[in-house]
Amino acid sequence: MRKIAYVFGAVVATGAGTYLIVYLYRWQWQRAMICGVLLLVVEVMLFGLVTLGRLSRIEERLRDNDRRQRELDARTEDVLTRLREPAAAREETRFRWLEDPAERSYVFVPVLMVAGVALSGLAWVVQKLASATARPAERRLAGRLAVLAAPDGPFEPAQALDDQDDLPALGAGTSRSRTARRTVVAVVGATLLTALIVGLADLTQTREEEANDSEVTSVVVHVDLRGADLSAARRSLAAQQIWTACRDSTSVPLRHVALGDLGDGLFAGVVRPALTEHNLMRLRGCLEDATLDQAHLTVVAVGDADADDD
Repeated sequence: MRKIAYVFGAVVATGAGTYLIVYLYRWQWQRAMICGVLLLVVEVMLFGLVTLGRLSRIEERLRDNDRRQRELDARTEDVLTRLREPAAAREETRFRWLEDPAERSYVFVPVLMVAGVALSGLAWVVQKLASATARPAERRLAGRLAVLAAPDGPFEPAQALDDQDDLPALGAGTSRSRTARRTVVAVVGATLLTALIVGLADLTQTREEEANDSEVTSVVVHVDLRGADLSAARRSLAAQQIWTACRDSTSVPLRHVALGDLGDGLFAGVVRPALTEHNLMRLRGCLEDATLDQAHLTVVAVGDADADDD
């Protein structure tokens, strides 16, 4: 599902970016802003998907680390218990001669008895001190030996051999194929990026325009309306508003240029002097990108004419 979202986001982002460049080239600012907002939304969505994926992988790693830490702690406690078993057995057999039956008789020299009791008490104190100070060392030793402890459950040699056979051989060519794929992707990406930069530079380069030798430029437009009021007066008013708003879109303002009604929603405007190719593109983009509510204007025909033409 995440891969489908990535593919969908990449397709939408590519389309929005392409049309953003196209509308900027056509001087259609409203459509360019809509495509730019859509591109920004898709980028934020893709960034959120990537962030969520990273966070989910971090959570999985933390859970795996916690599980491994619990297993390591359990093995450490197991090894520590095994290390302490001989000490516990020795504690049970310490001073066994004091637990012998009373009916057995021994002959002790009083001095030897006192010396034995004193030495036994001193040995007991030394043993307690040694056991108290040796606990951290035992725990550290158990922690080091935990990695060598046998896994839980019975050991099956046949299964271990099968698992070992399934492992890929070292240096089986995976690094070469991965390097080849990365090289191909890098070359294709660099080629596409270079073509995009060269194409944009060619389209957006400022060049000196050749003057138009014609006297006038005629522009024929068609106005479409939506809503309840579809009268000719409403259509003419919408056409005049859009035409007036776009008179400043060219490098030379179109002053004293009227728009005539041809009927059936068609209107014609005659511009003097004749427009150059770049100014005509700017005028067409402004007319077709108008933001008048419930009105849309389409440039039907554009042509140059001399003053003596009919």
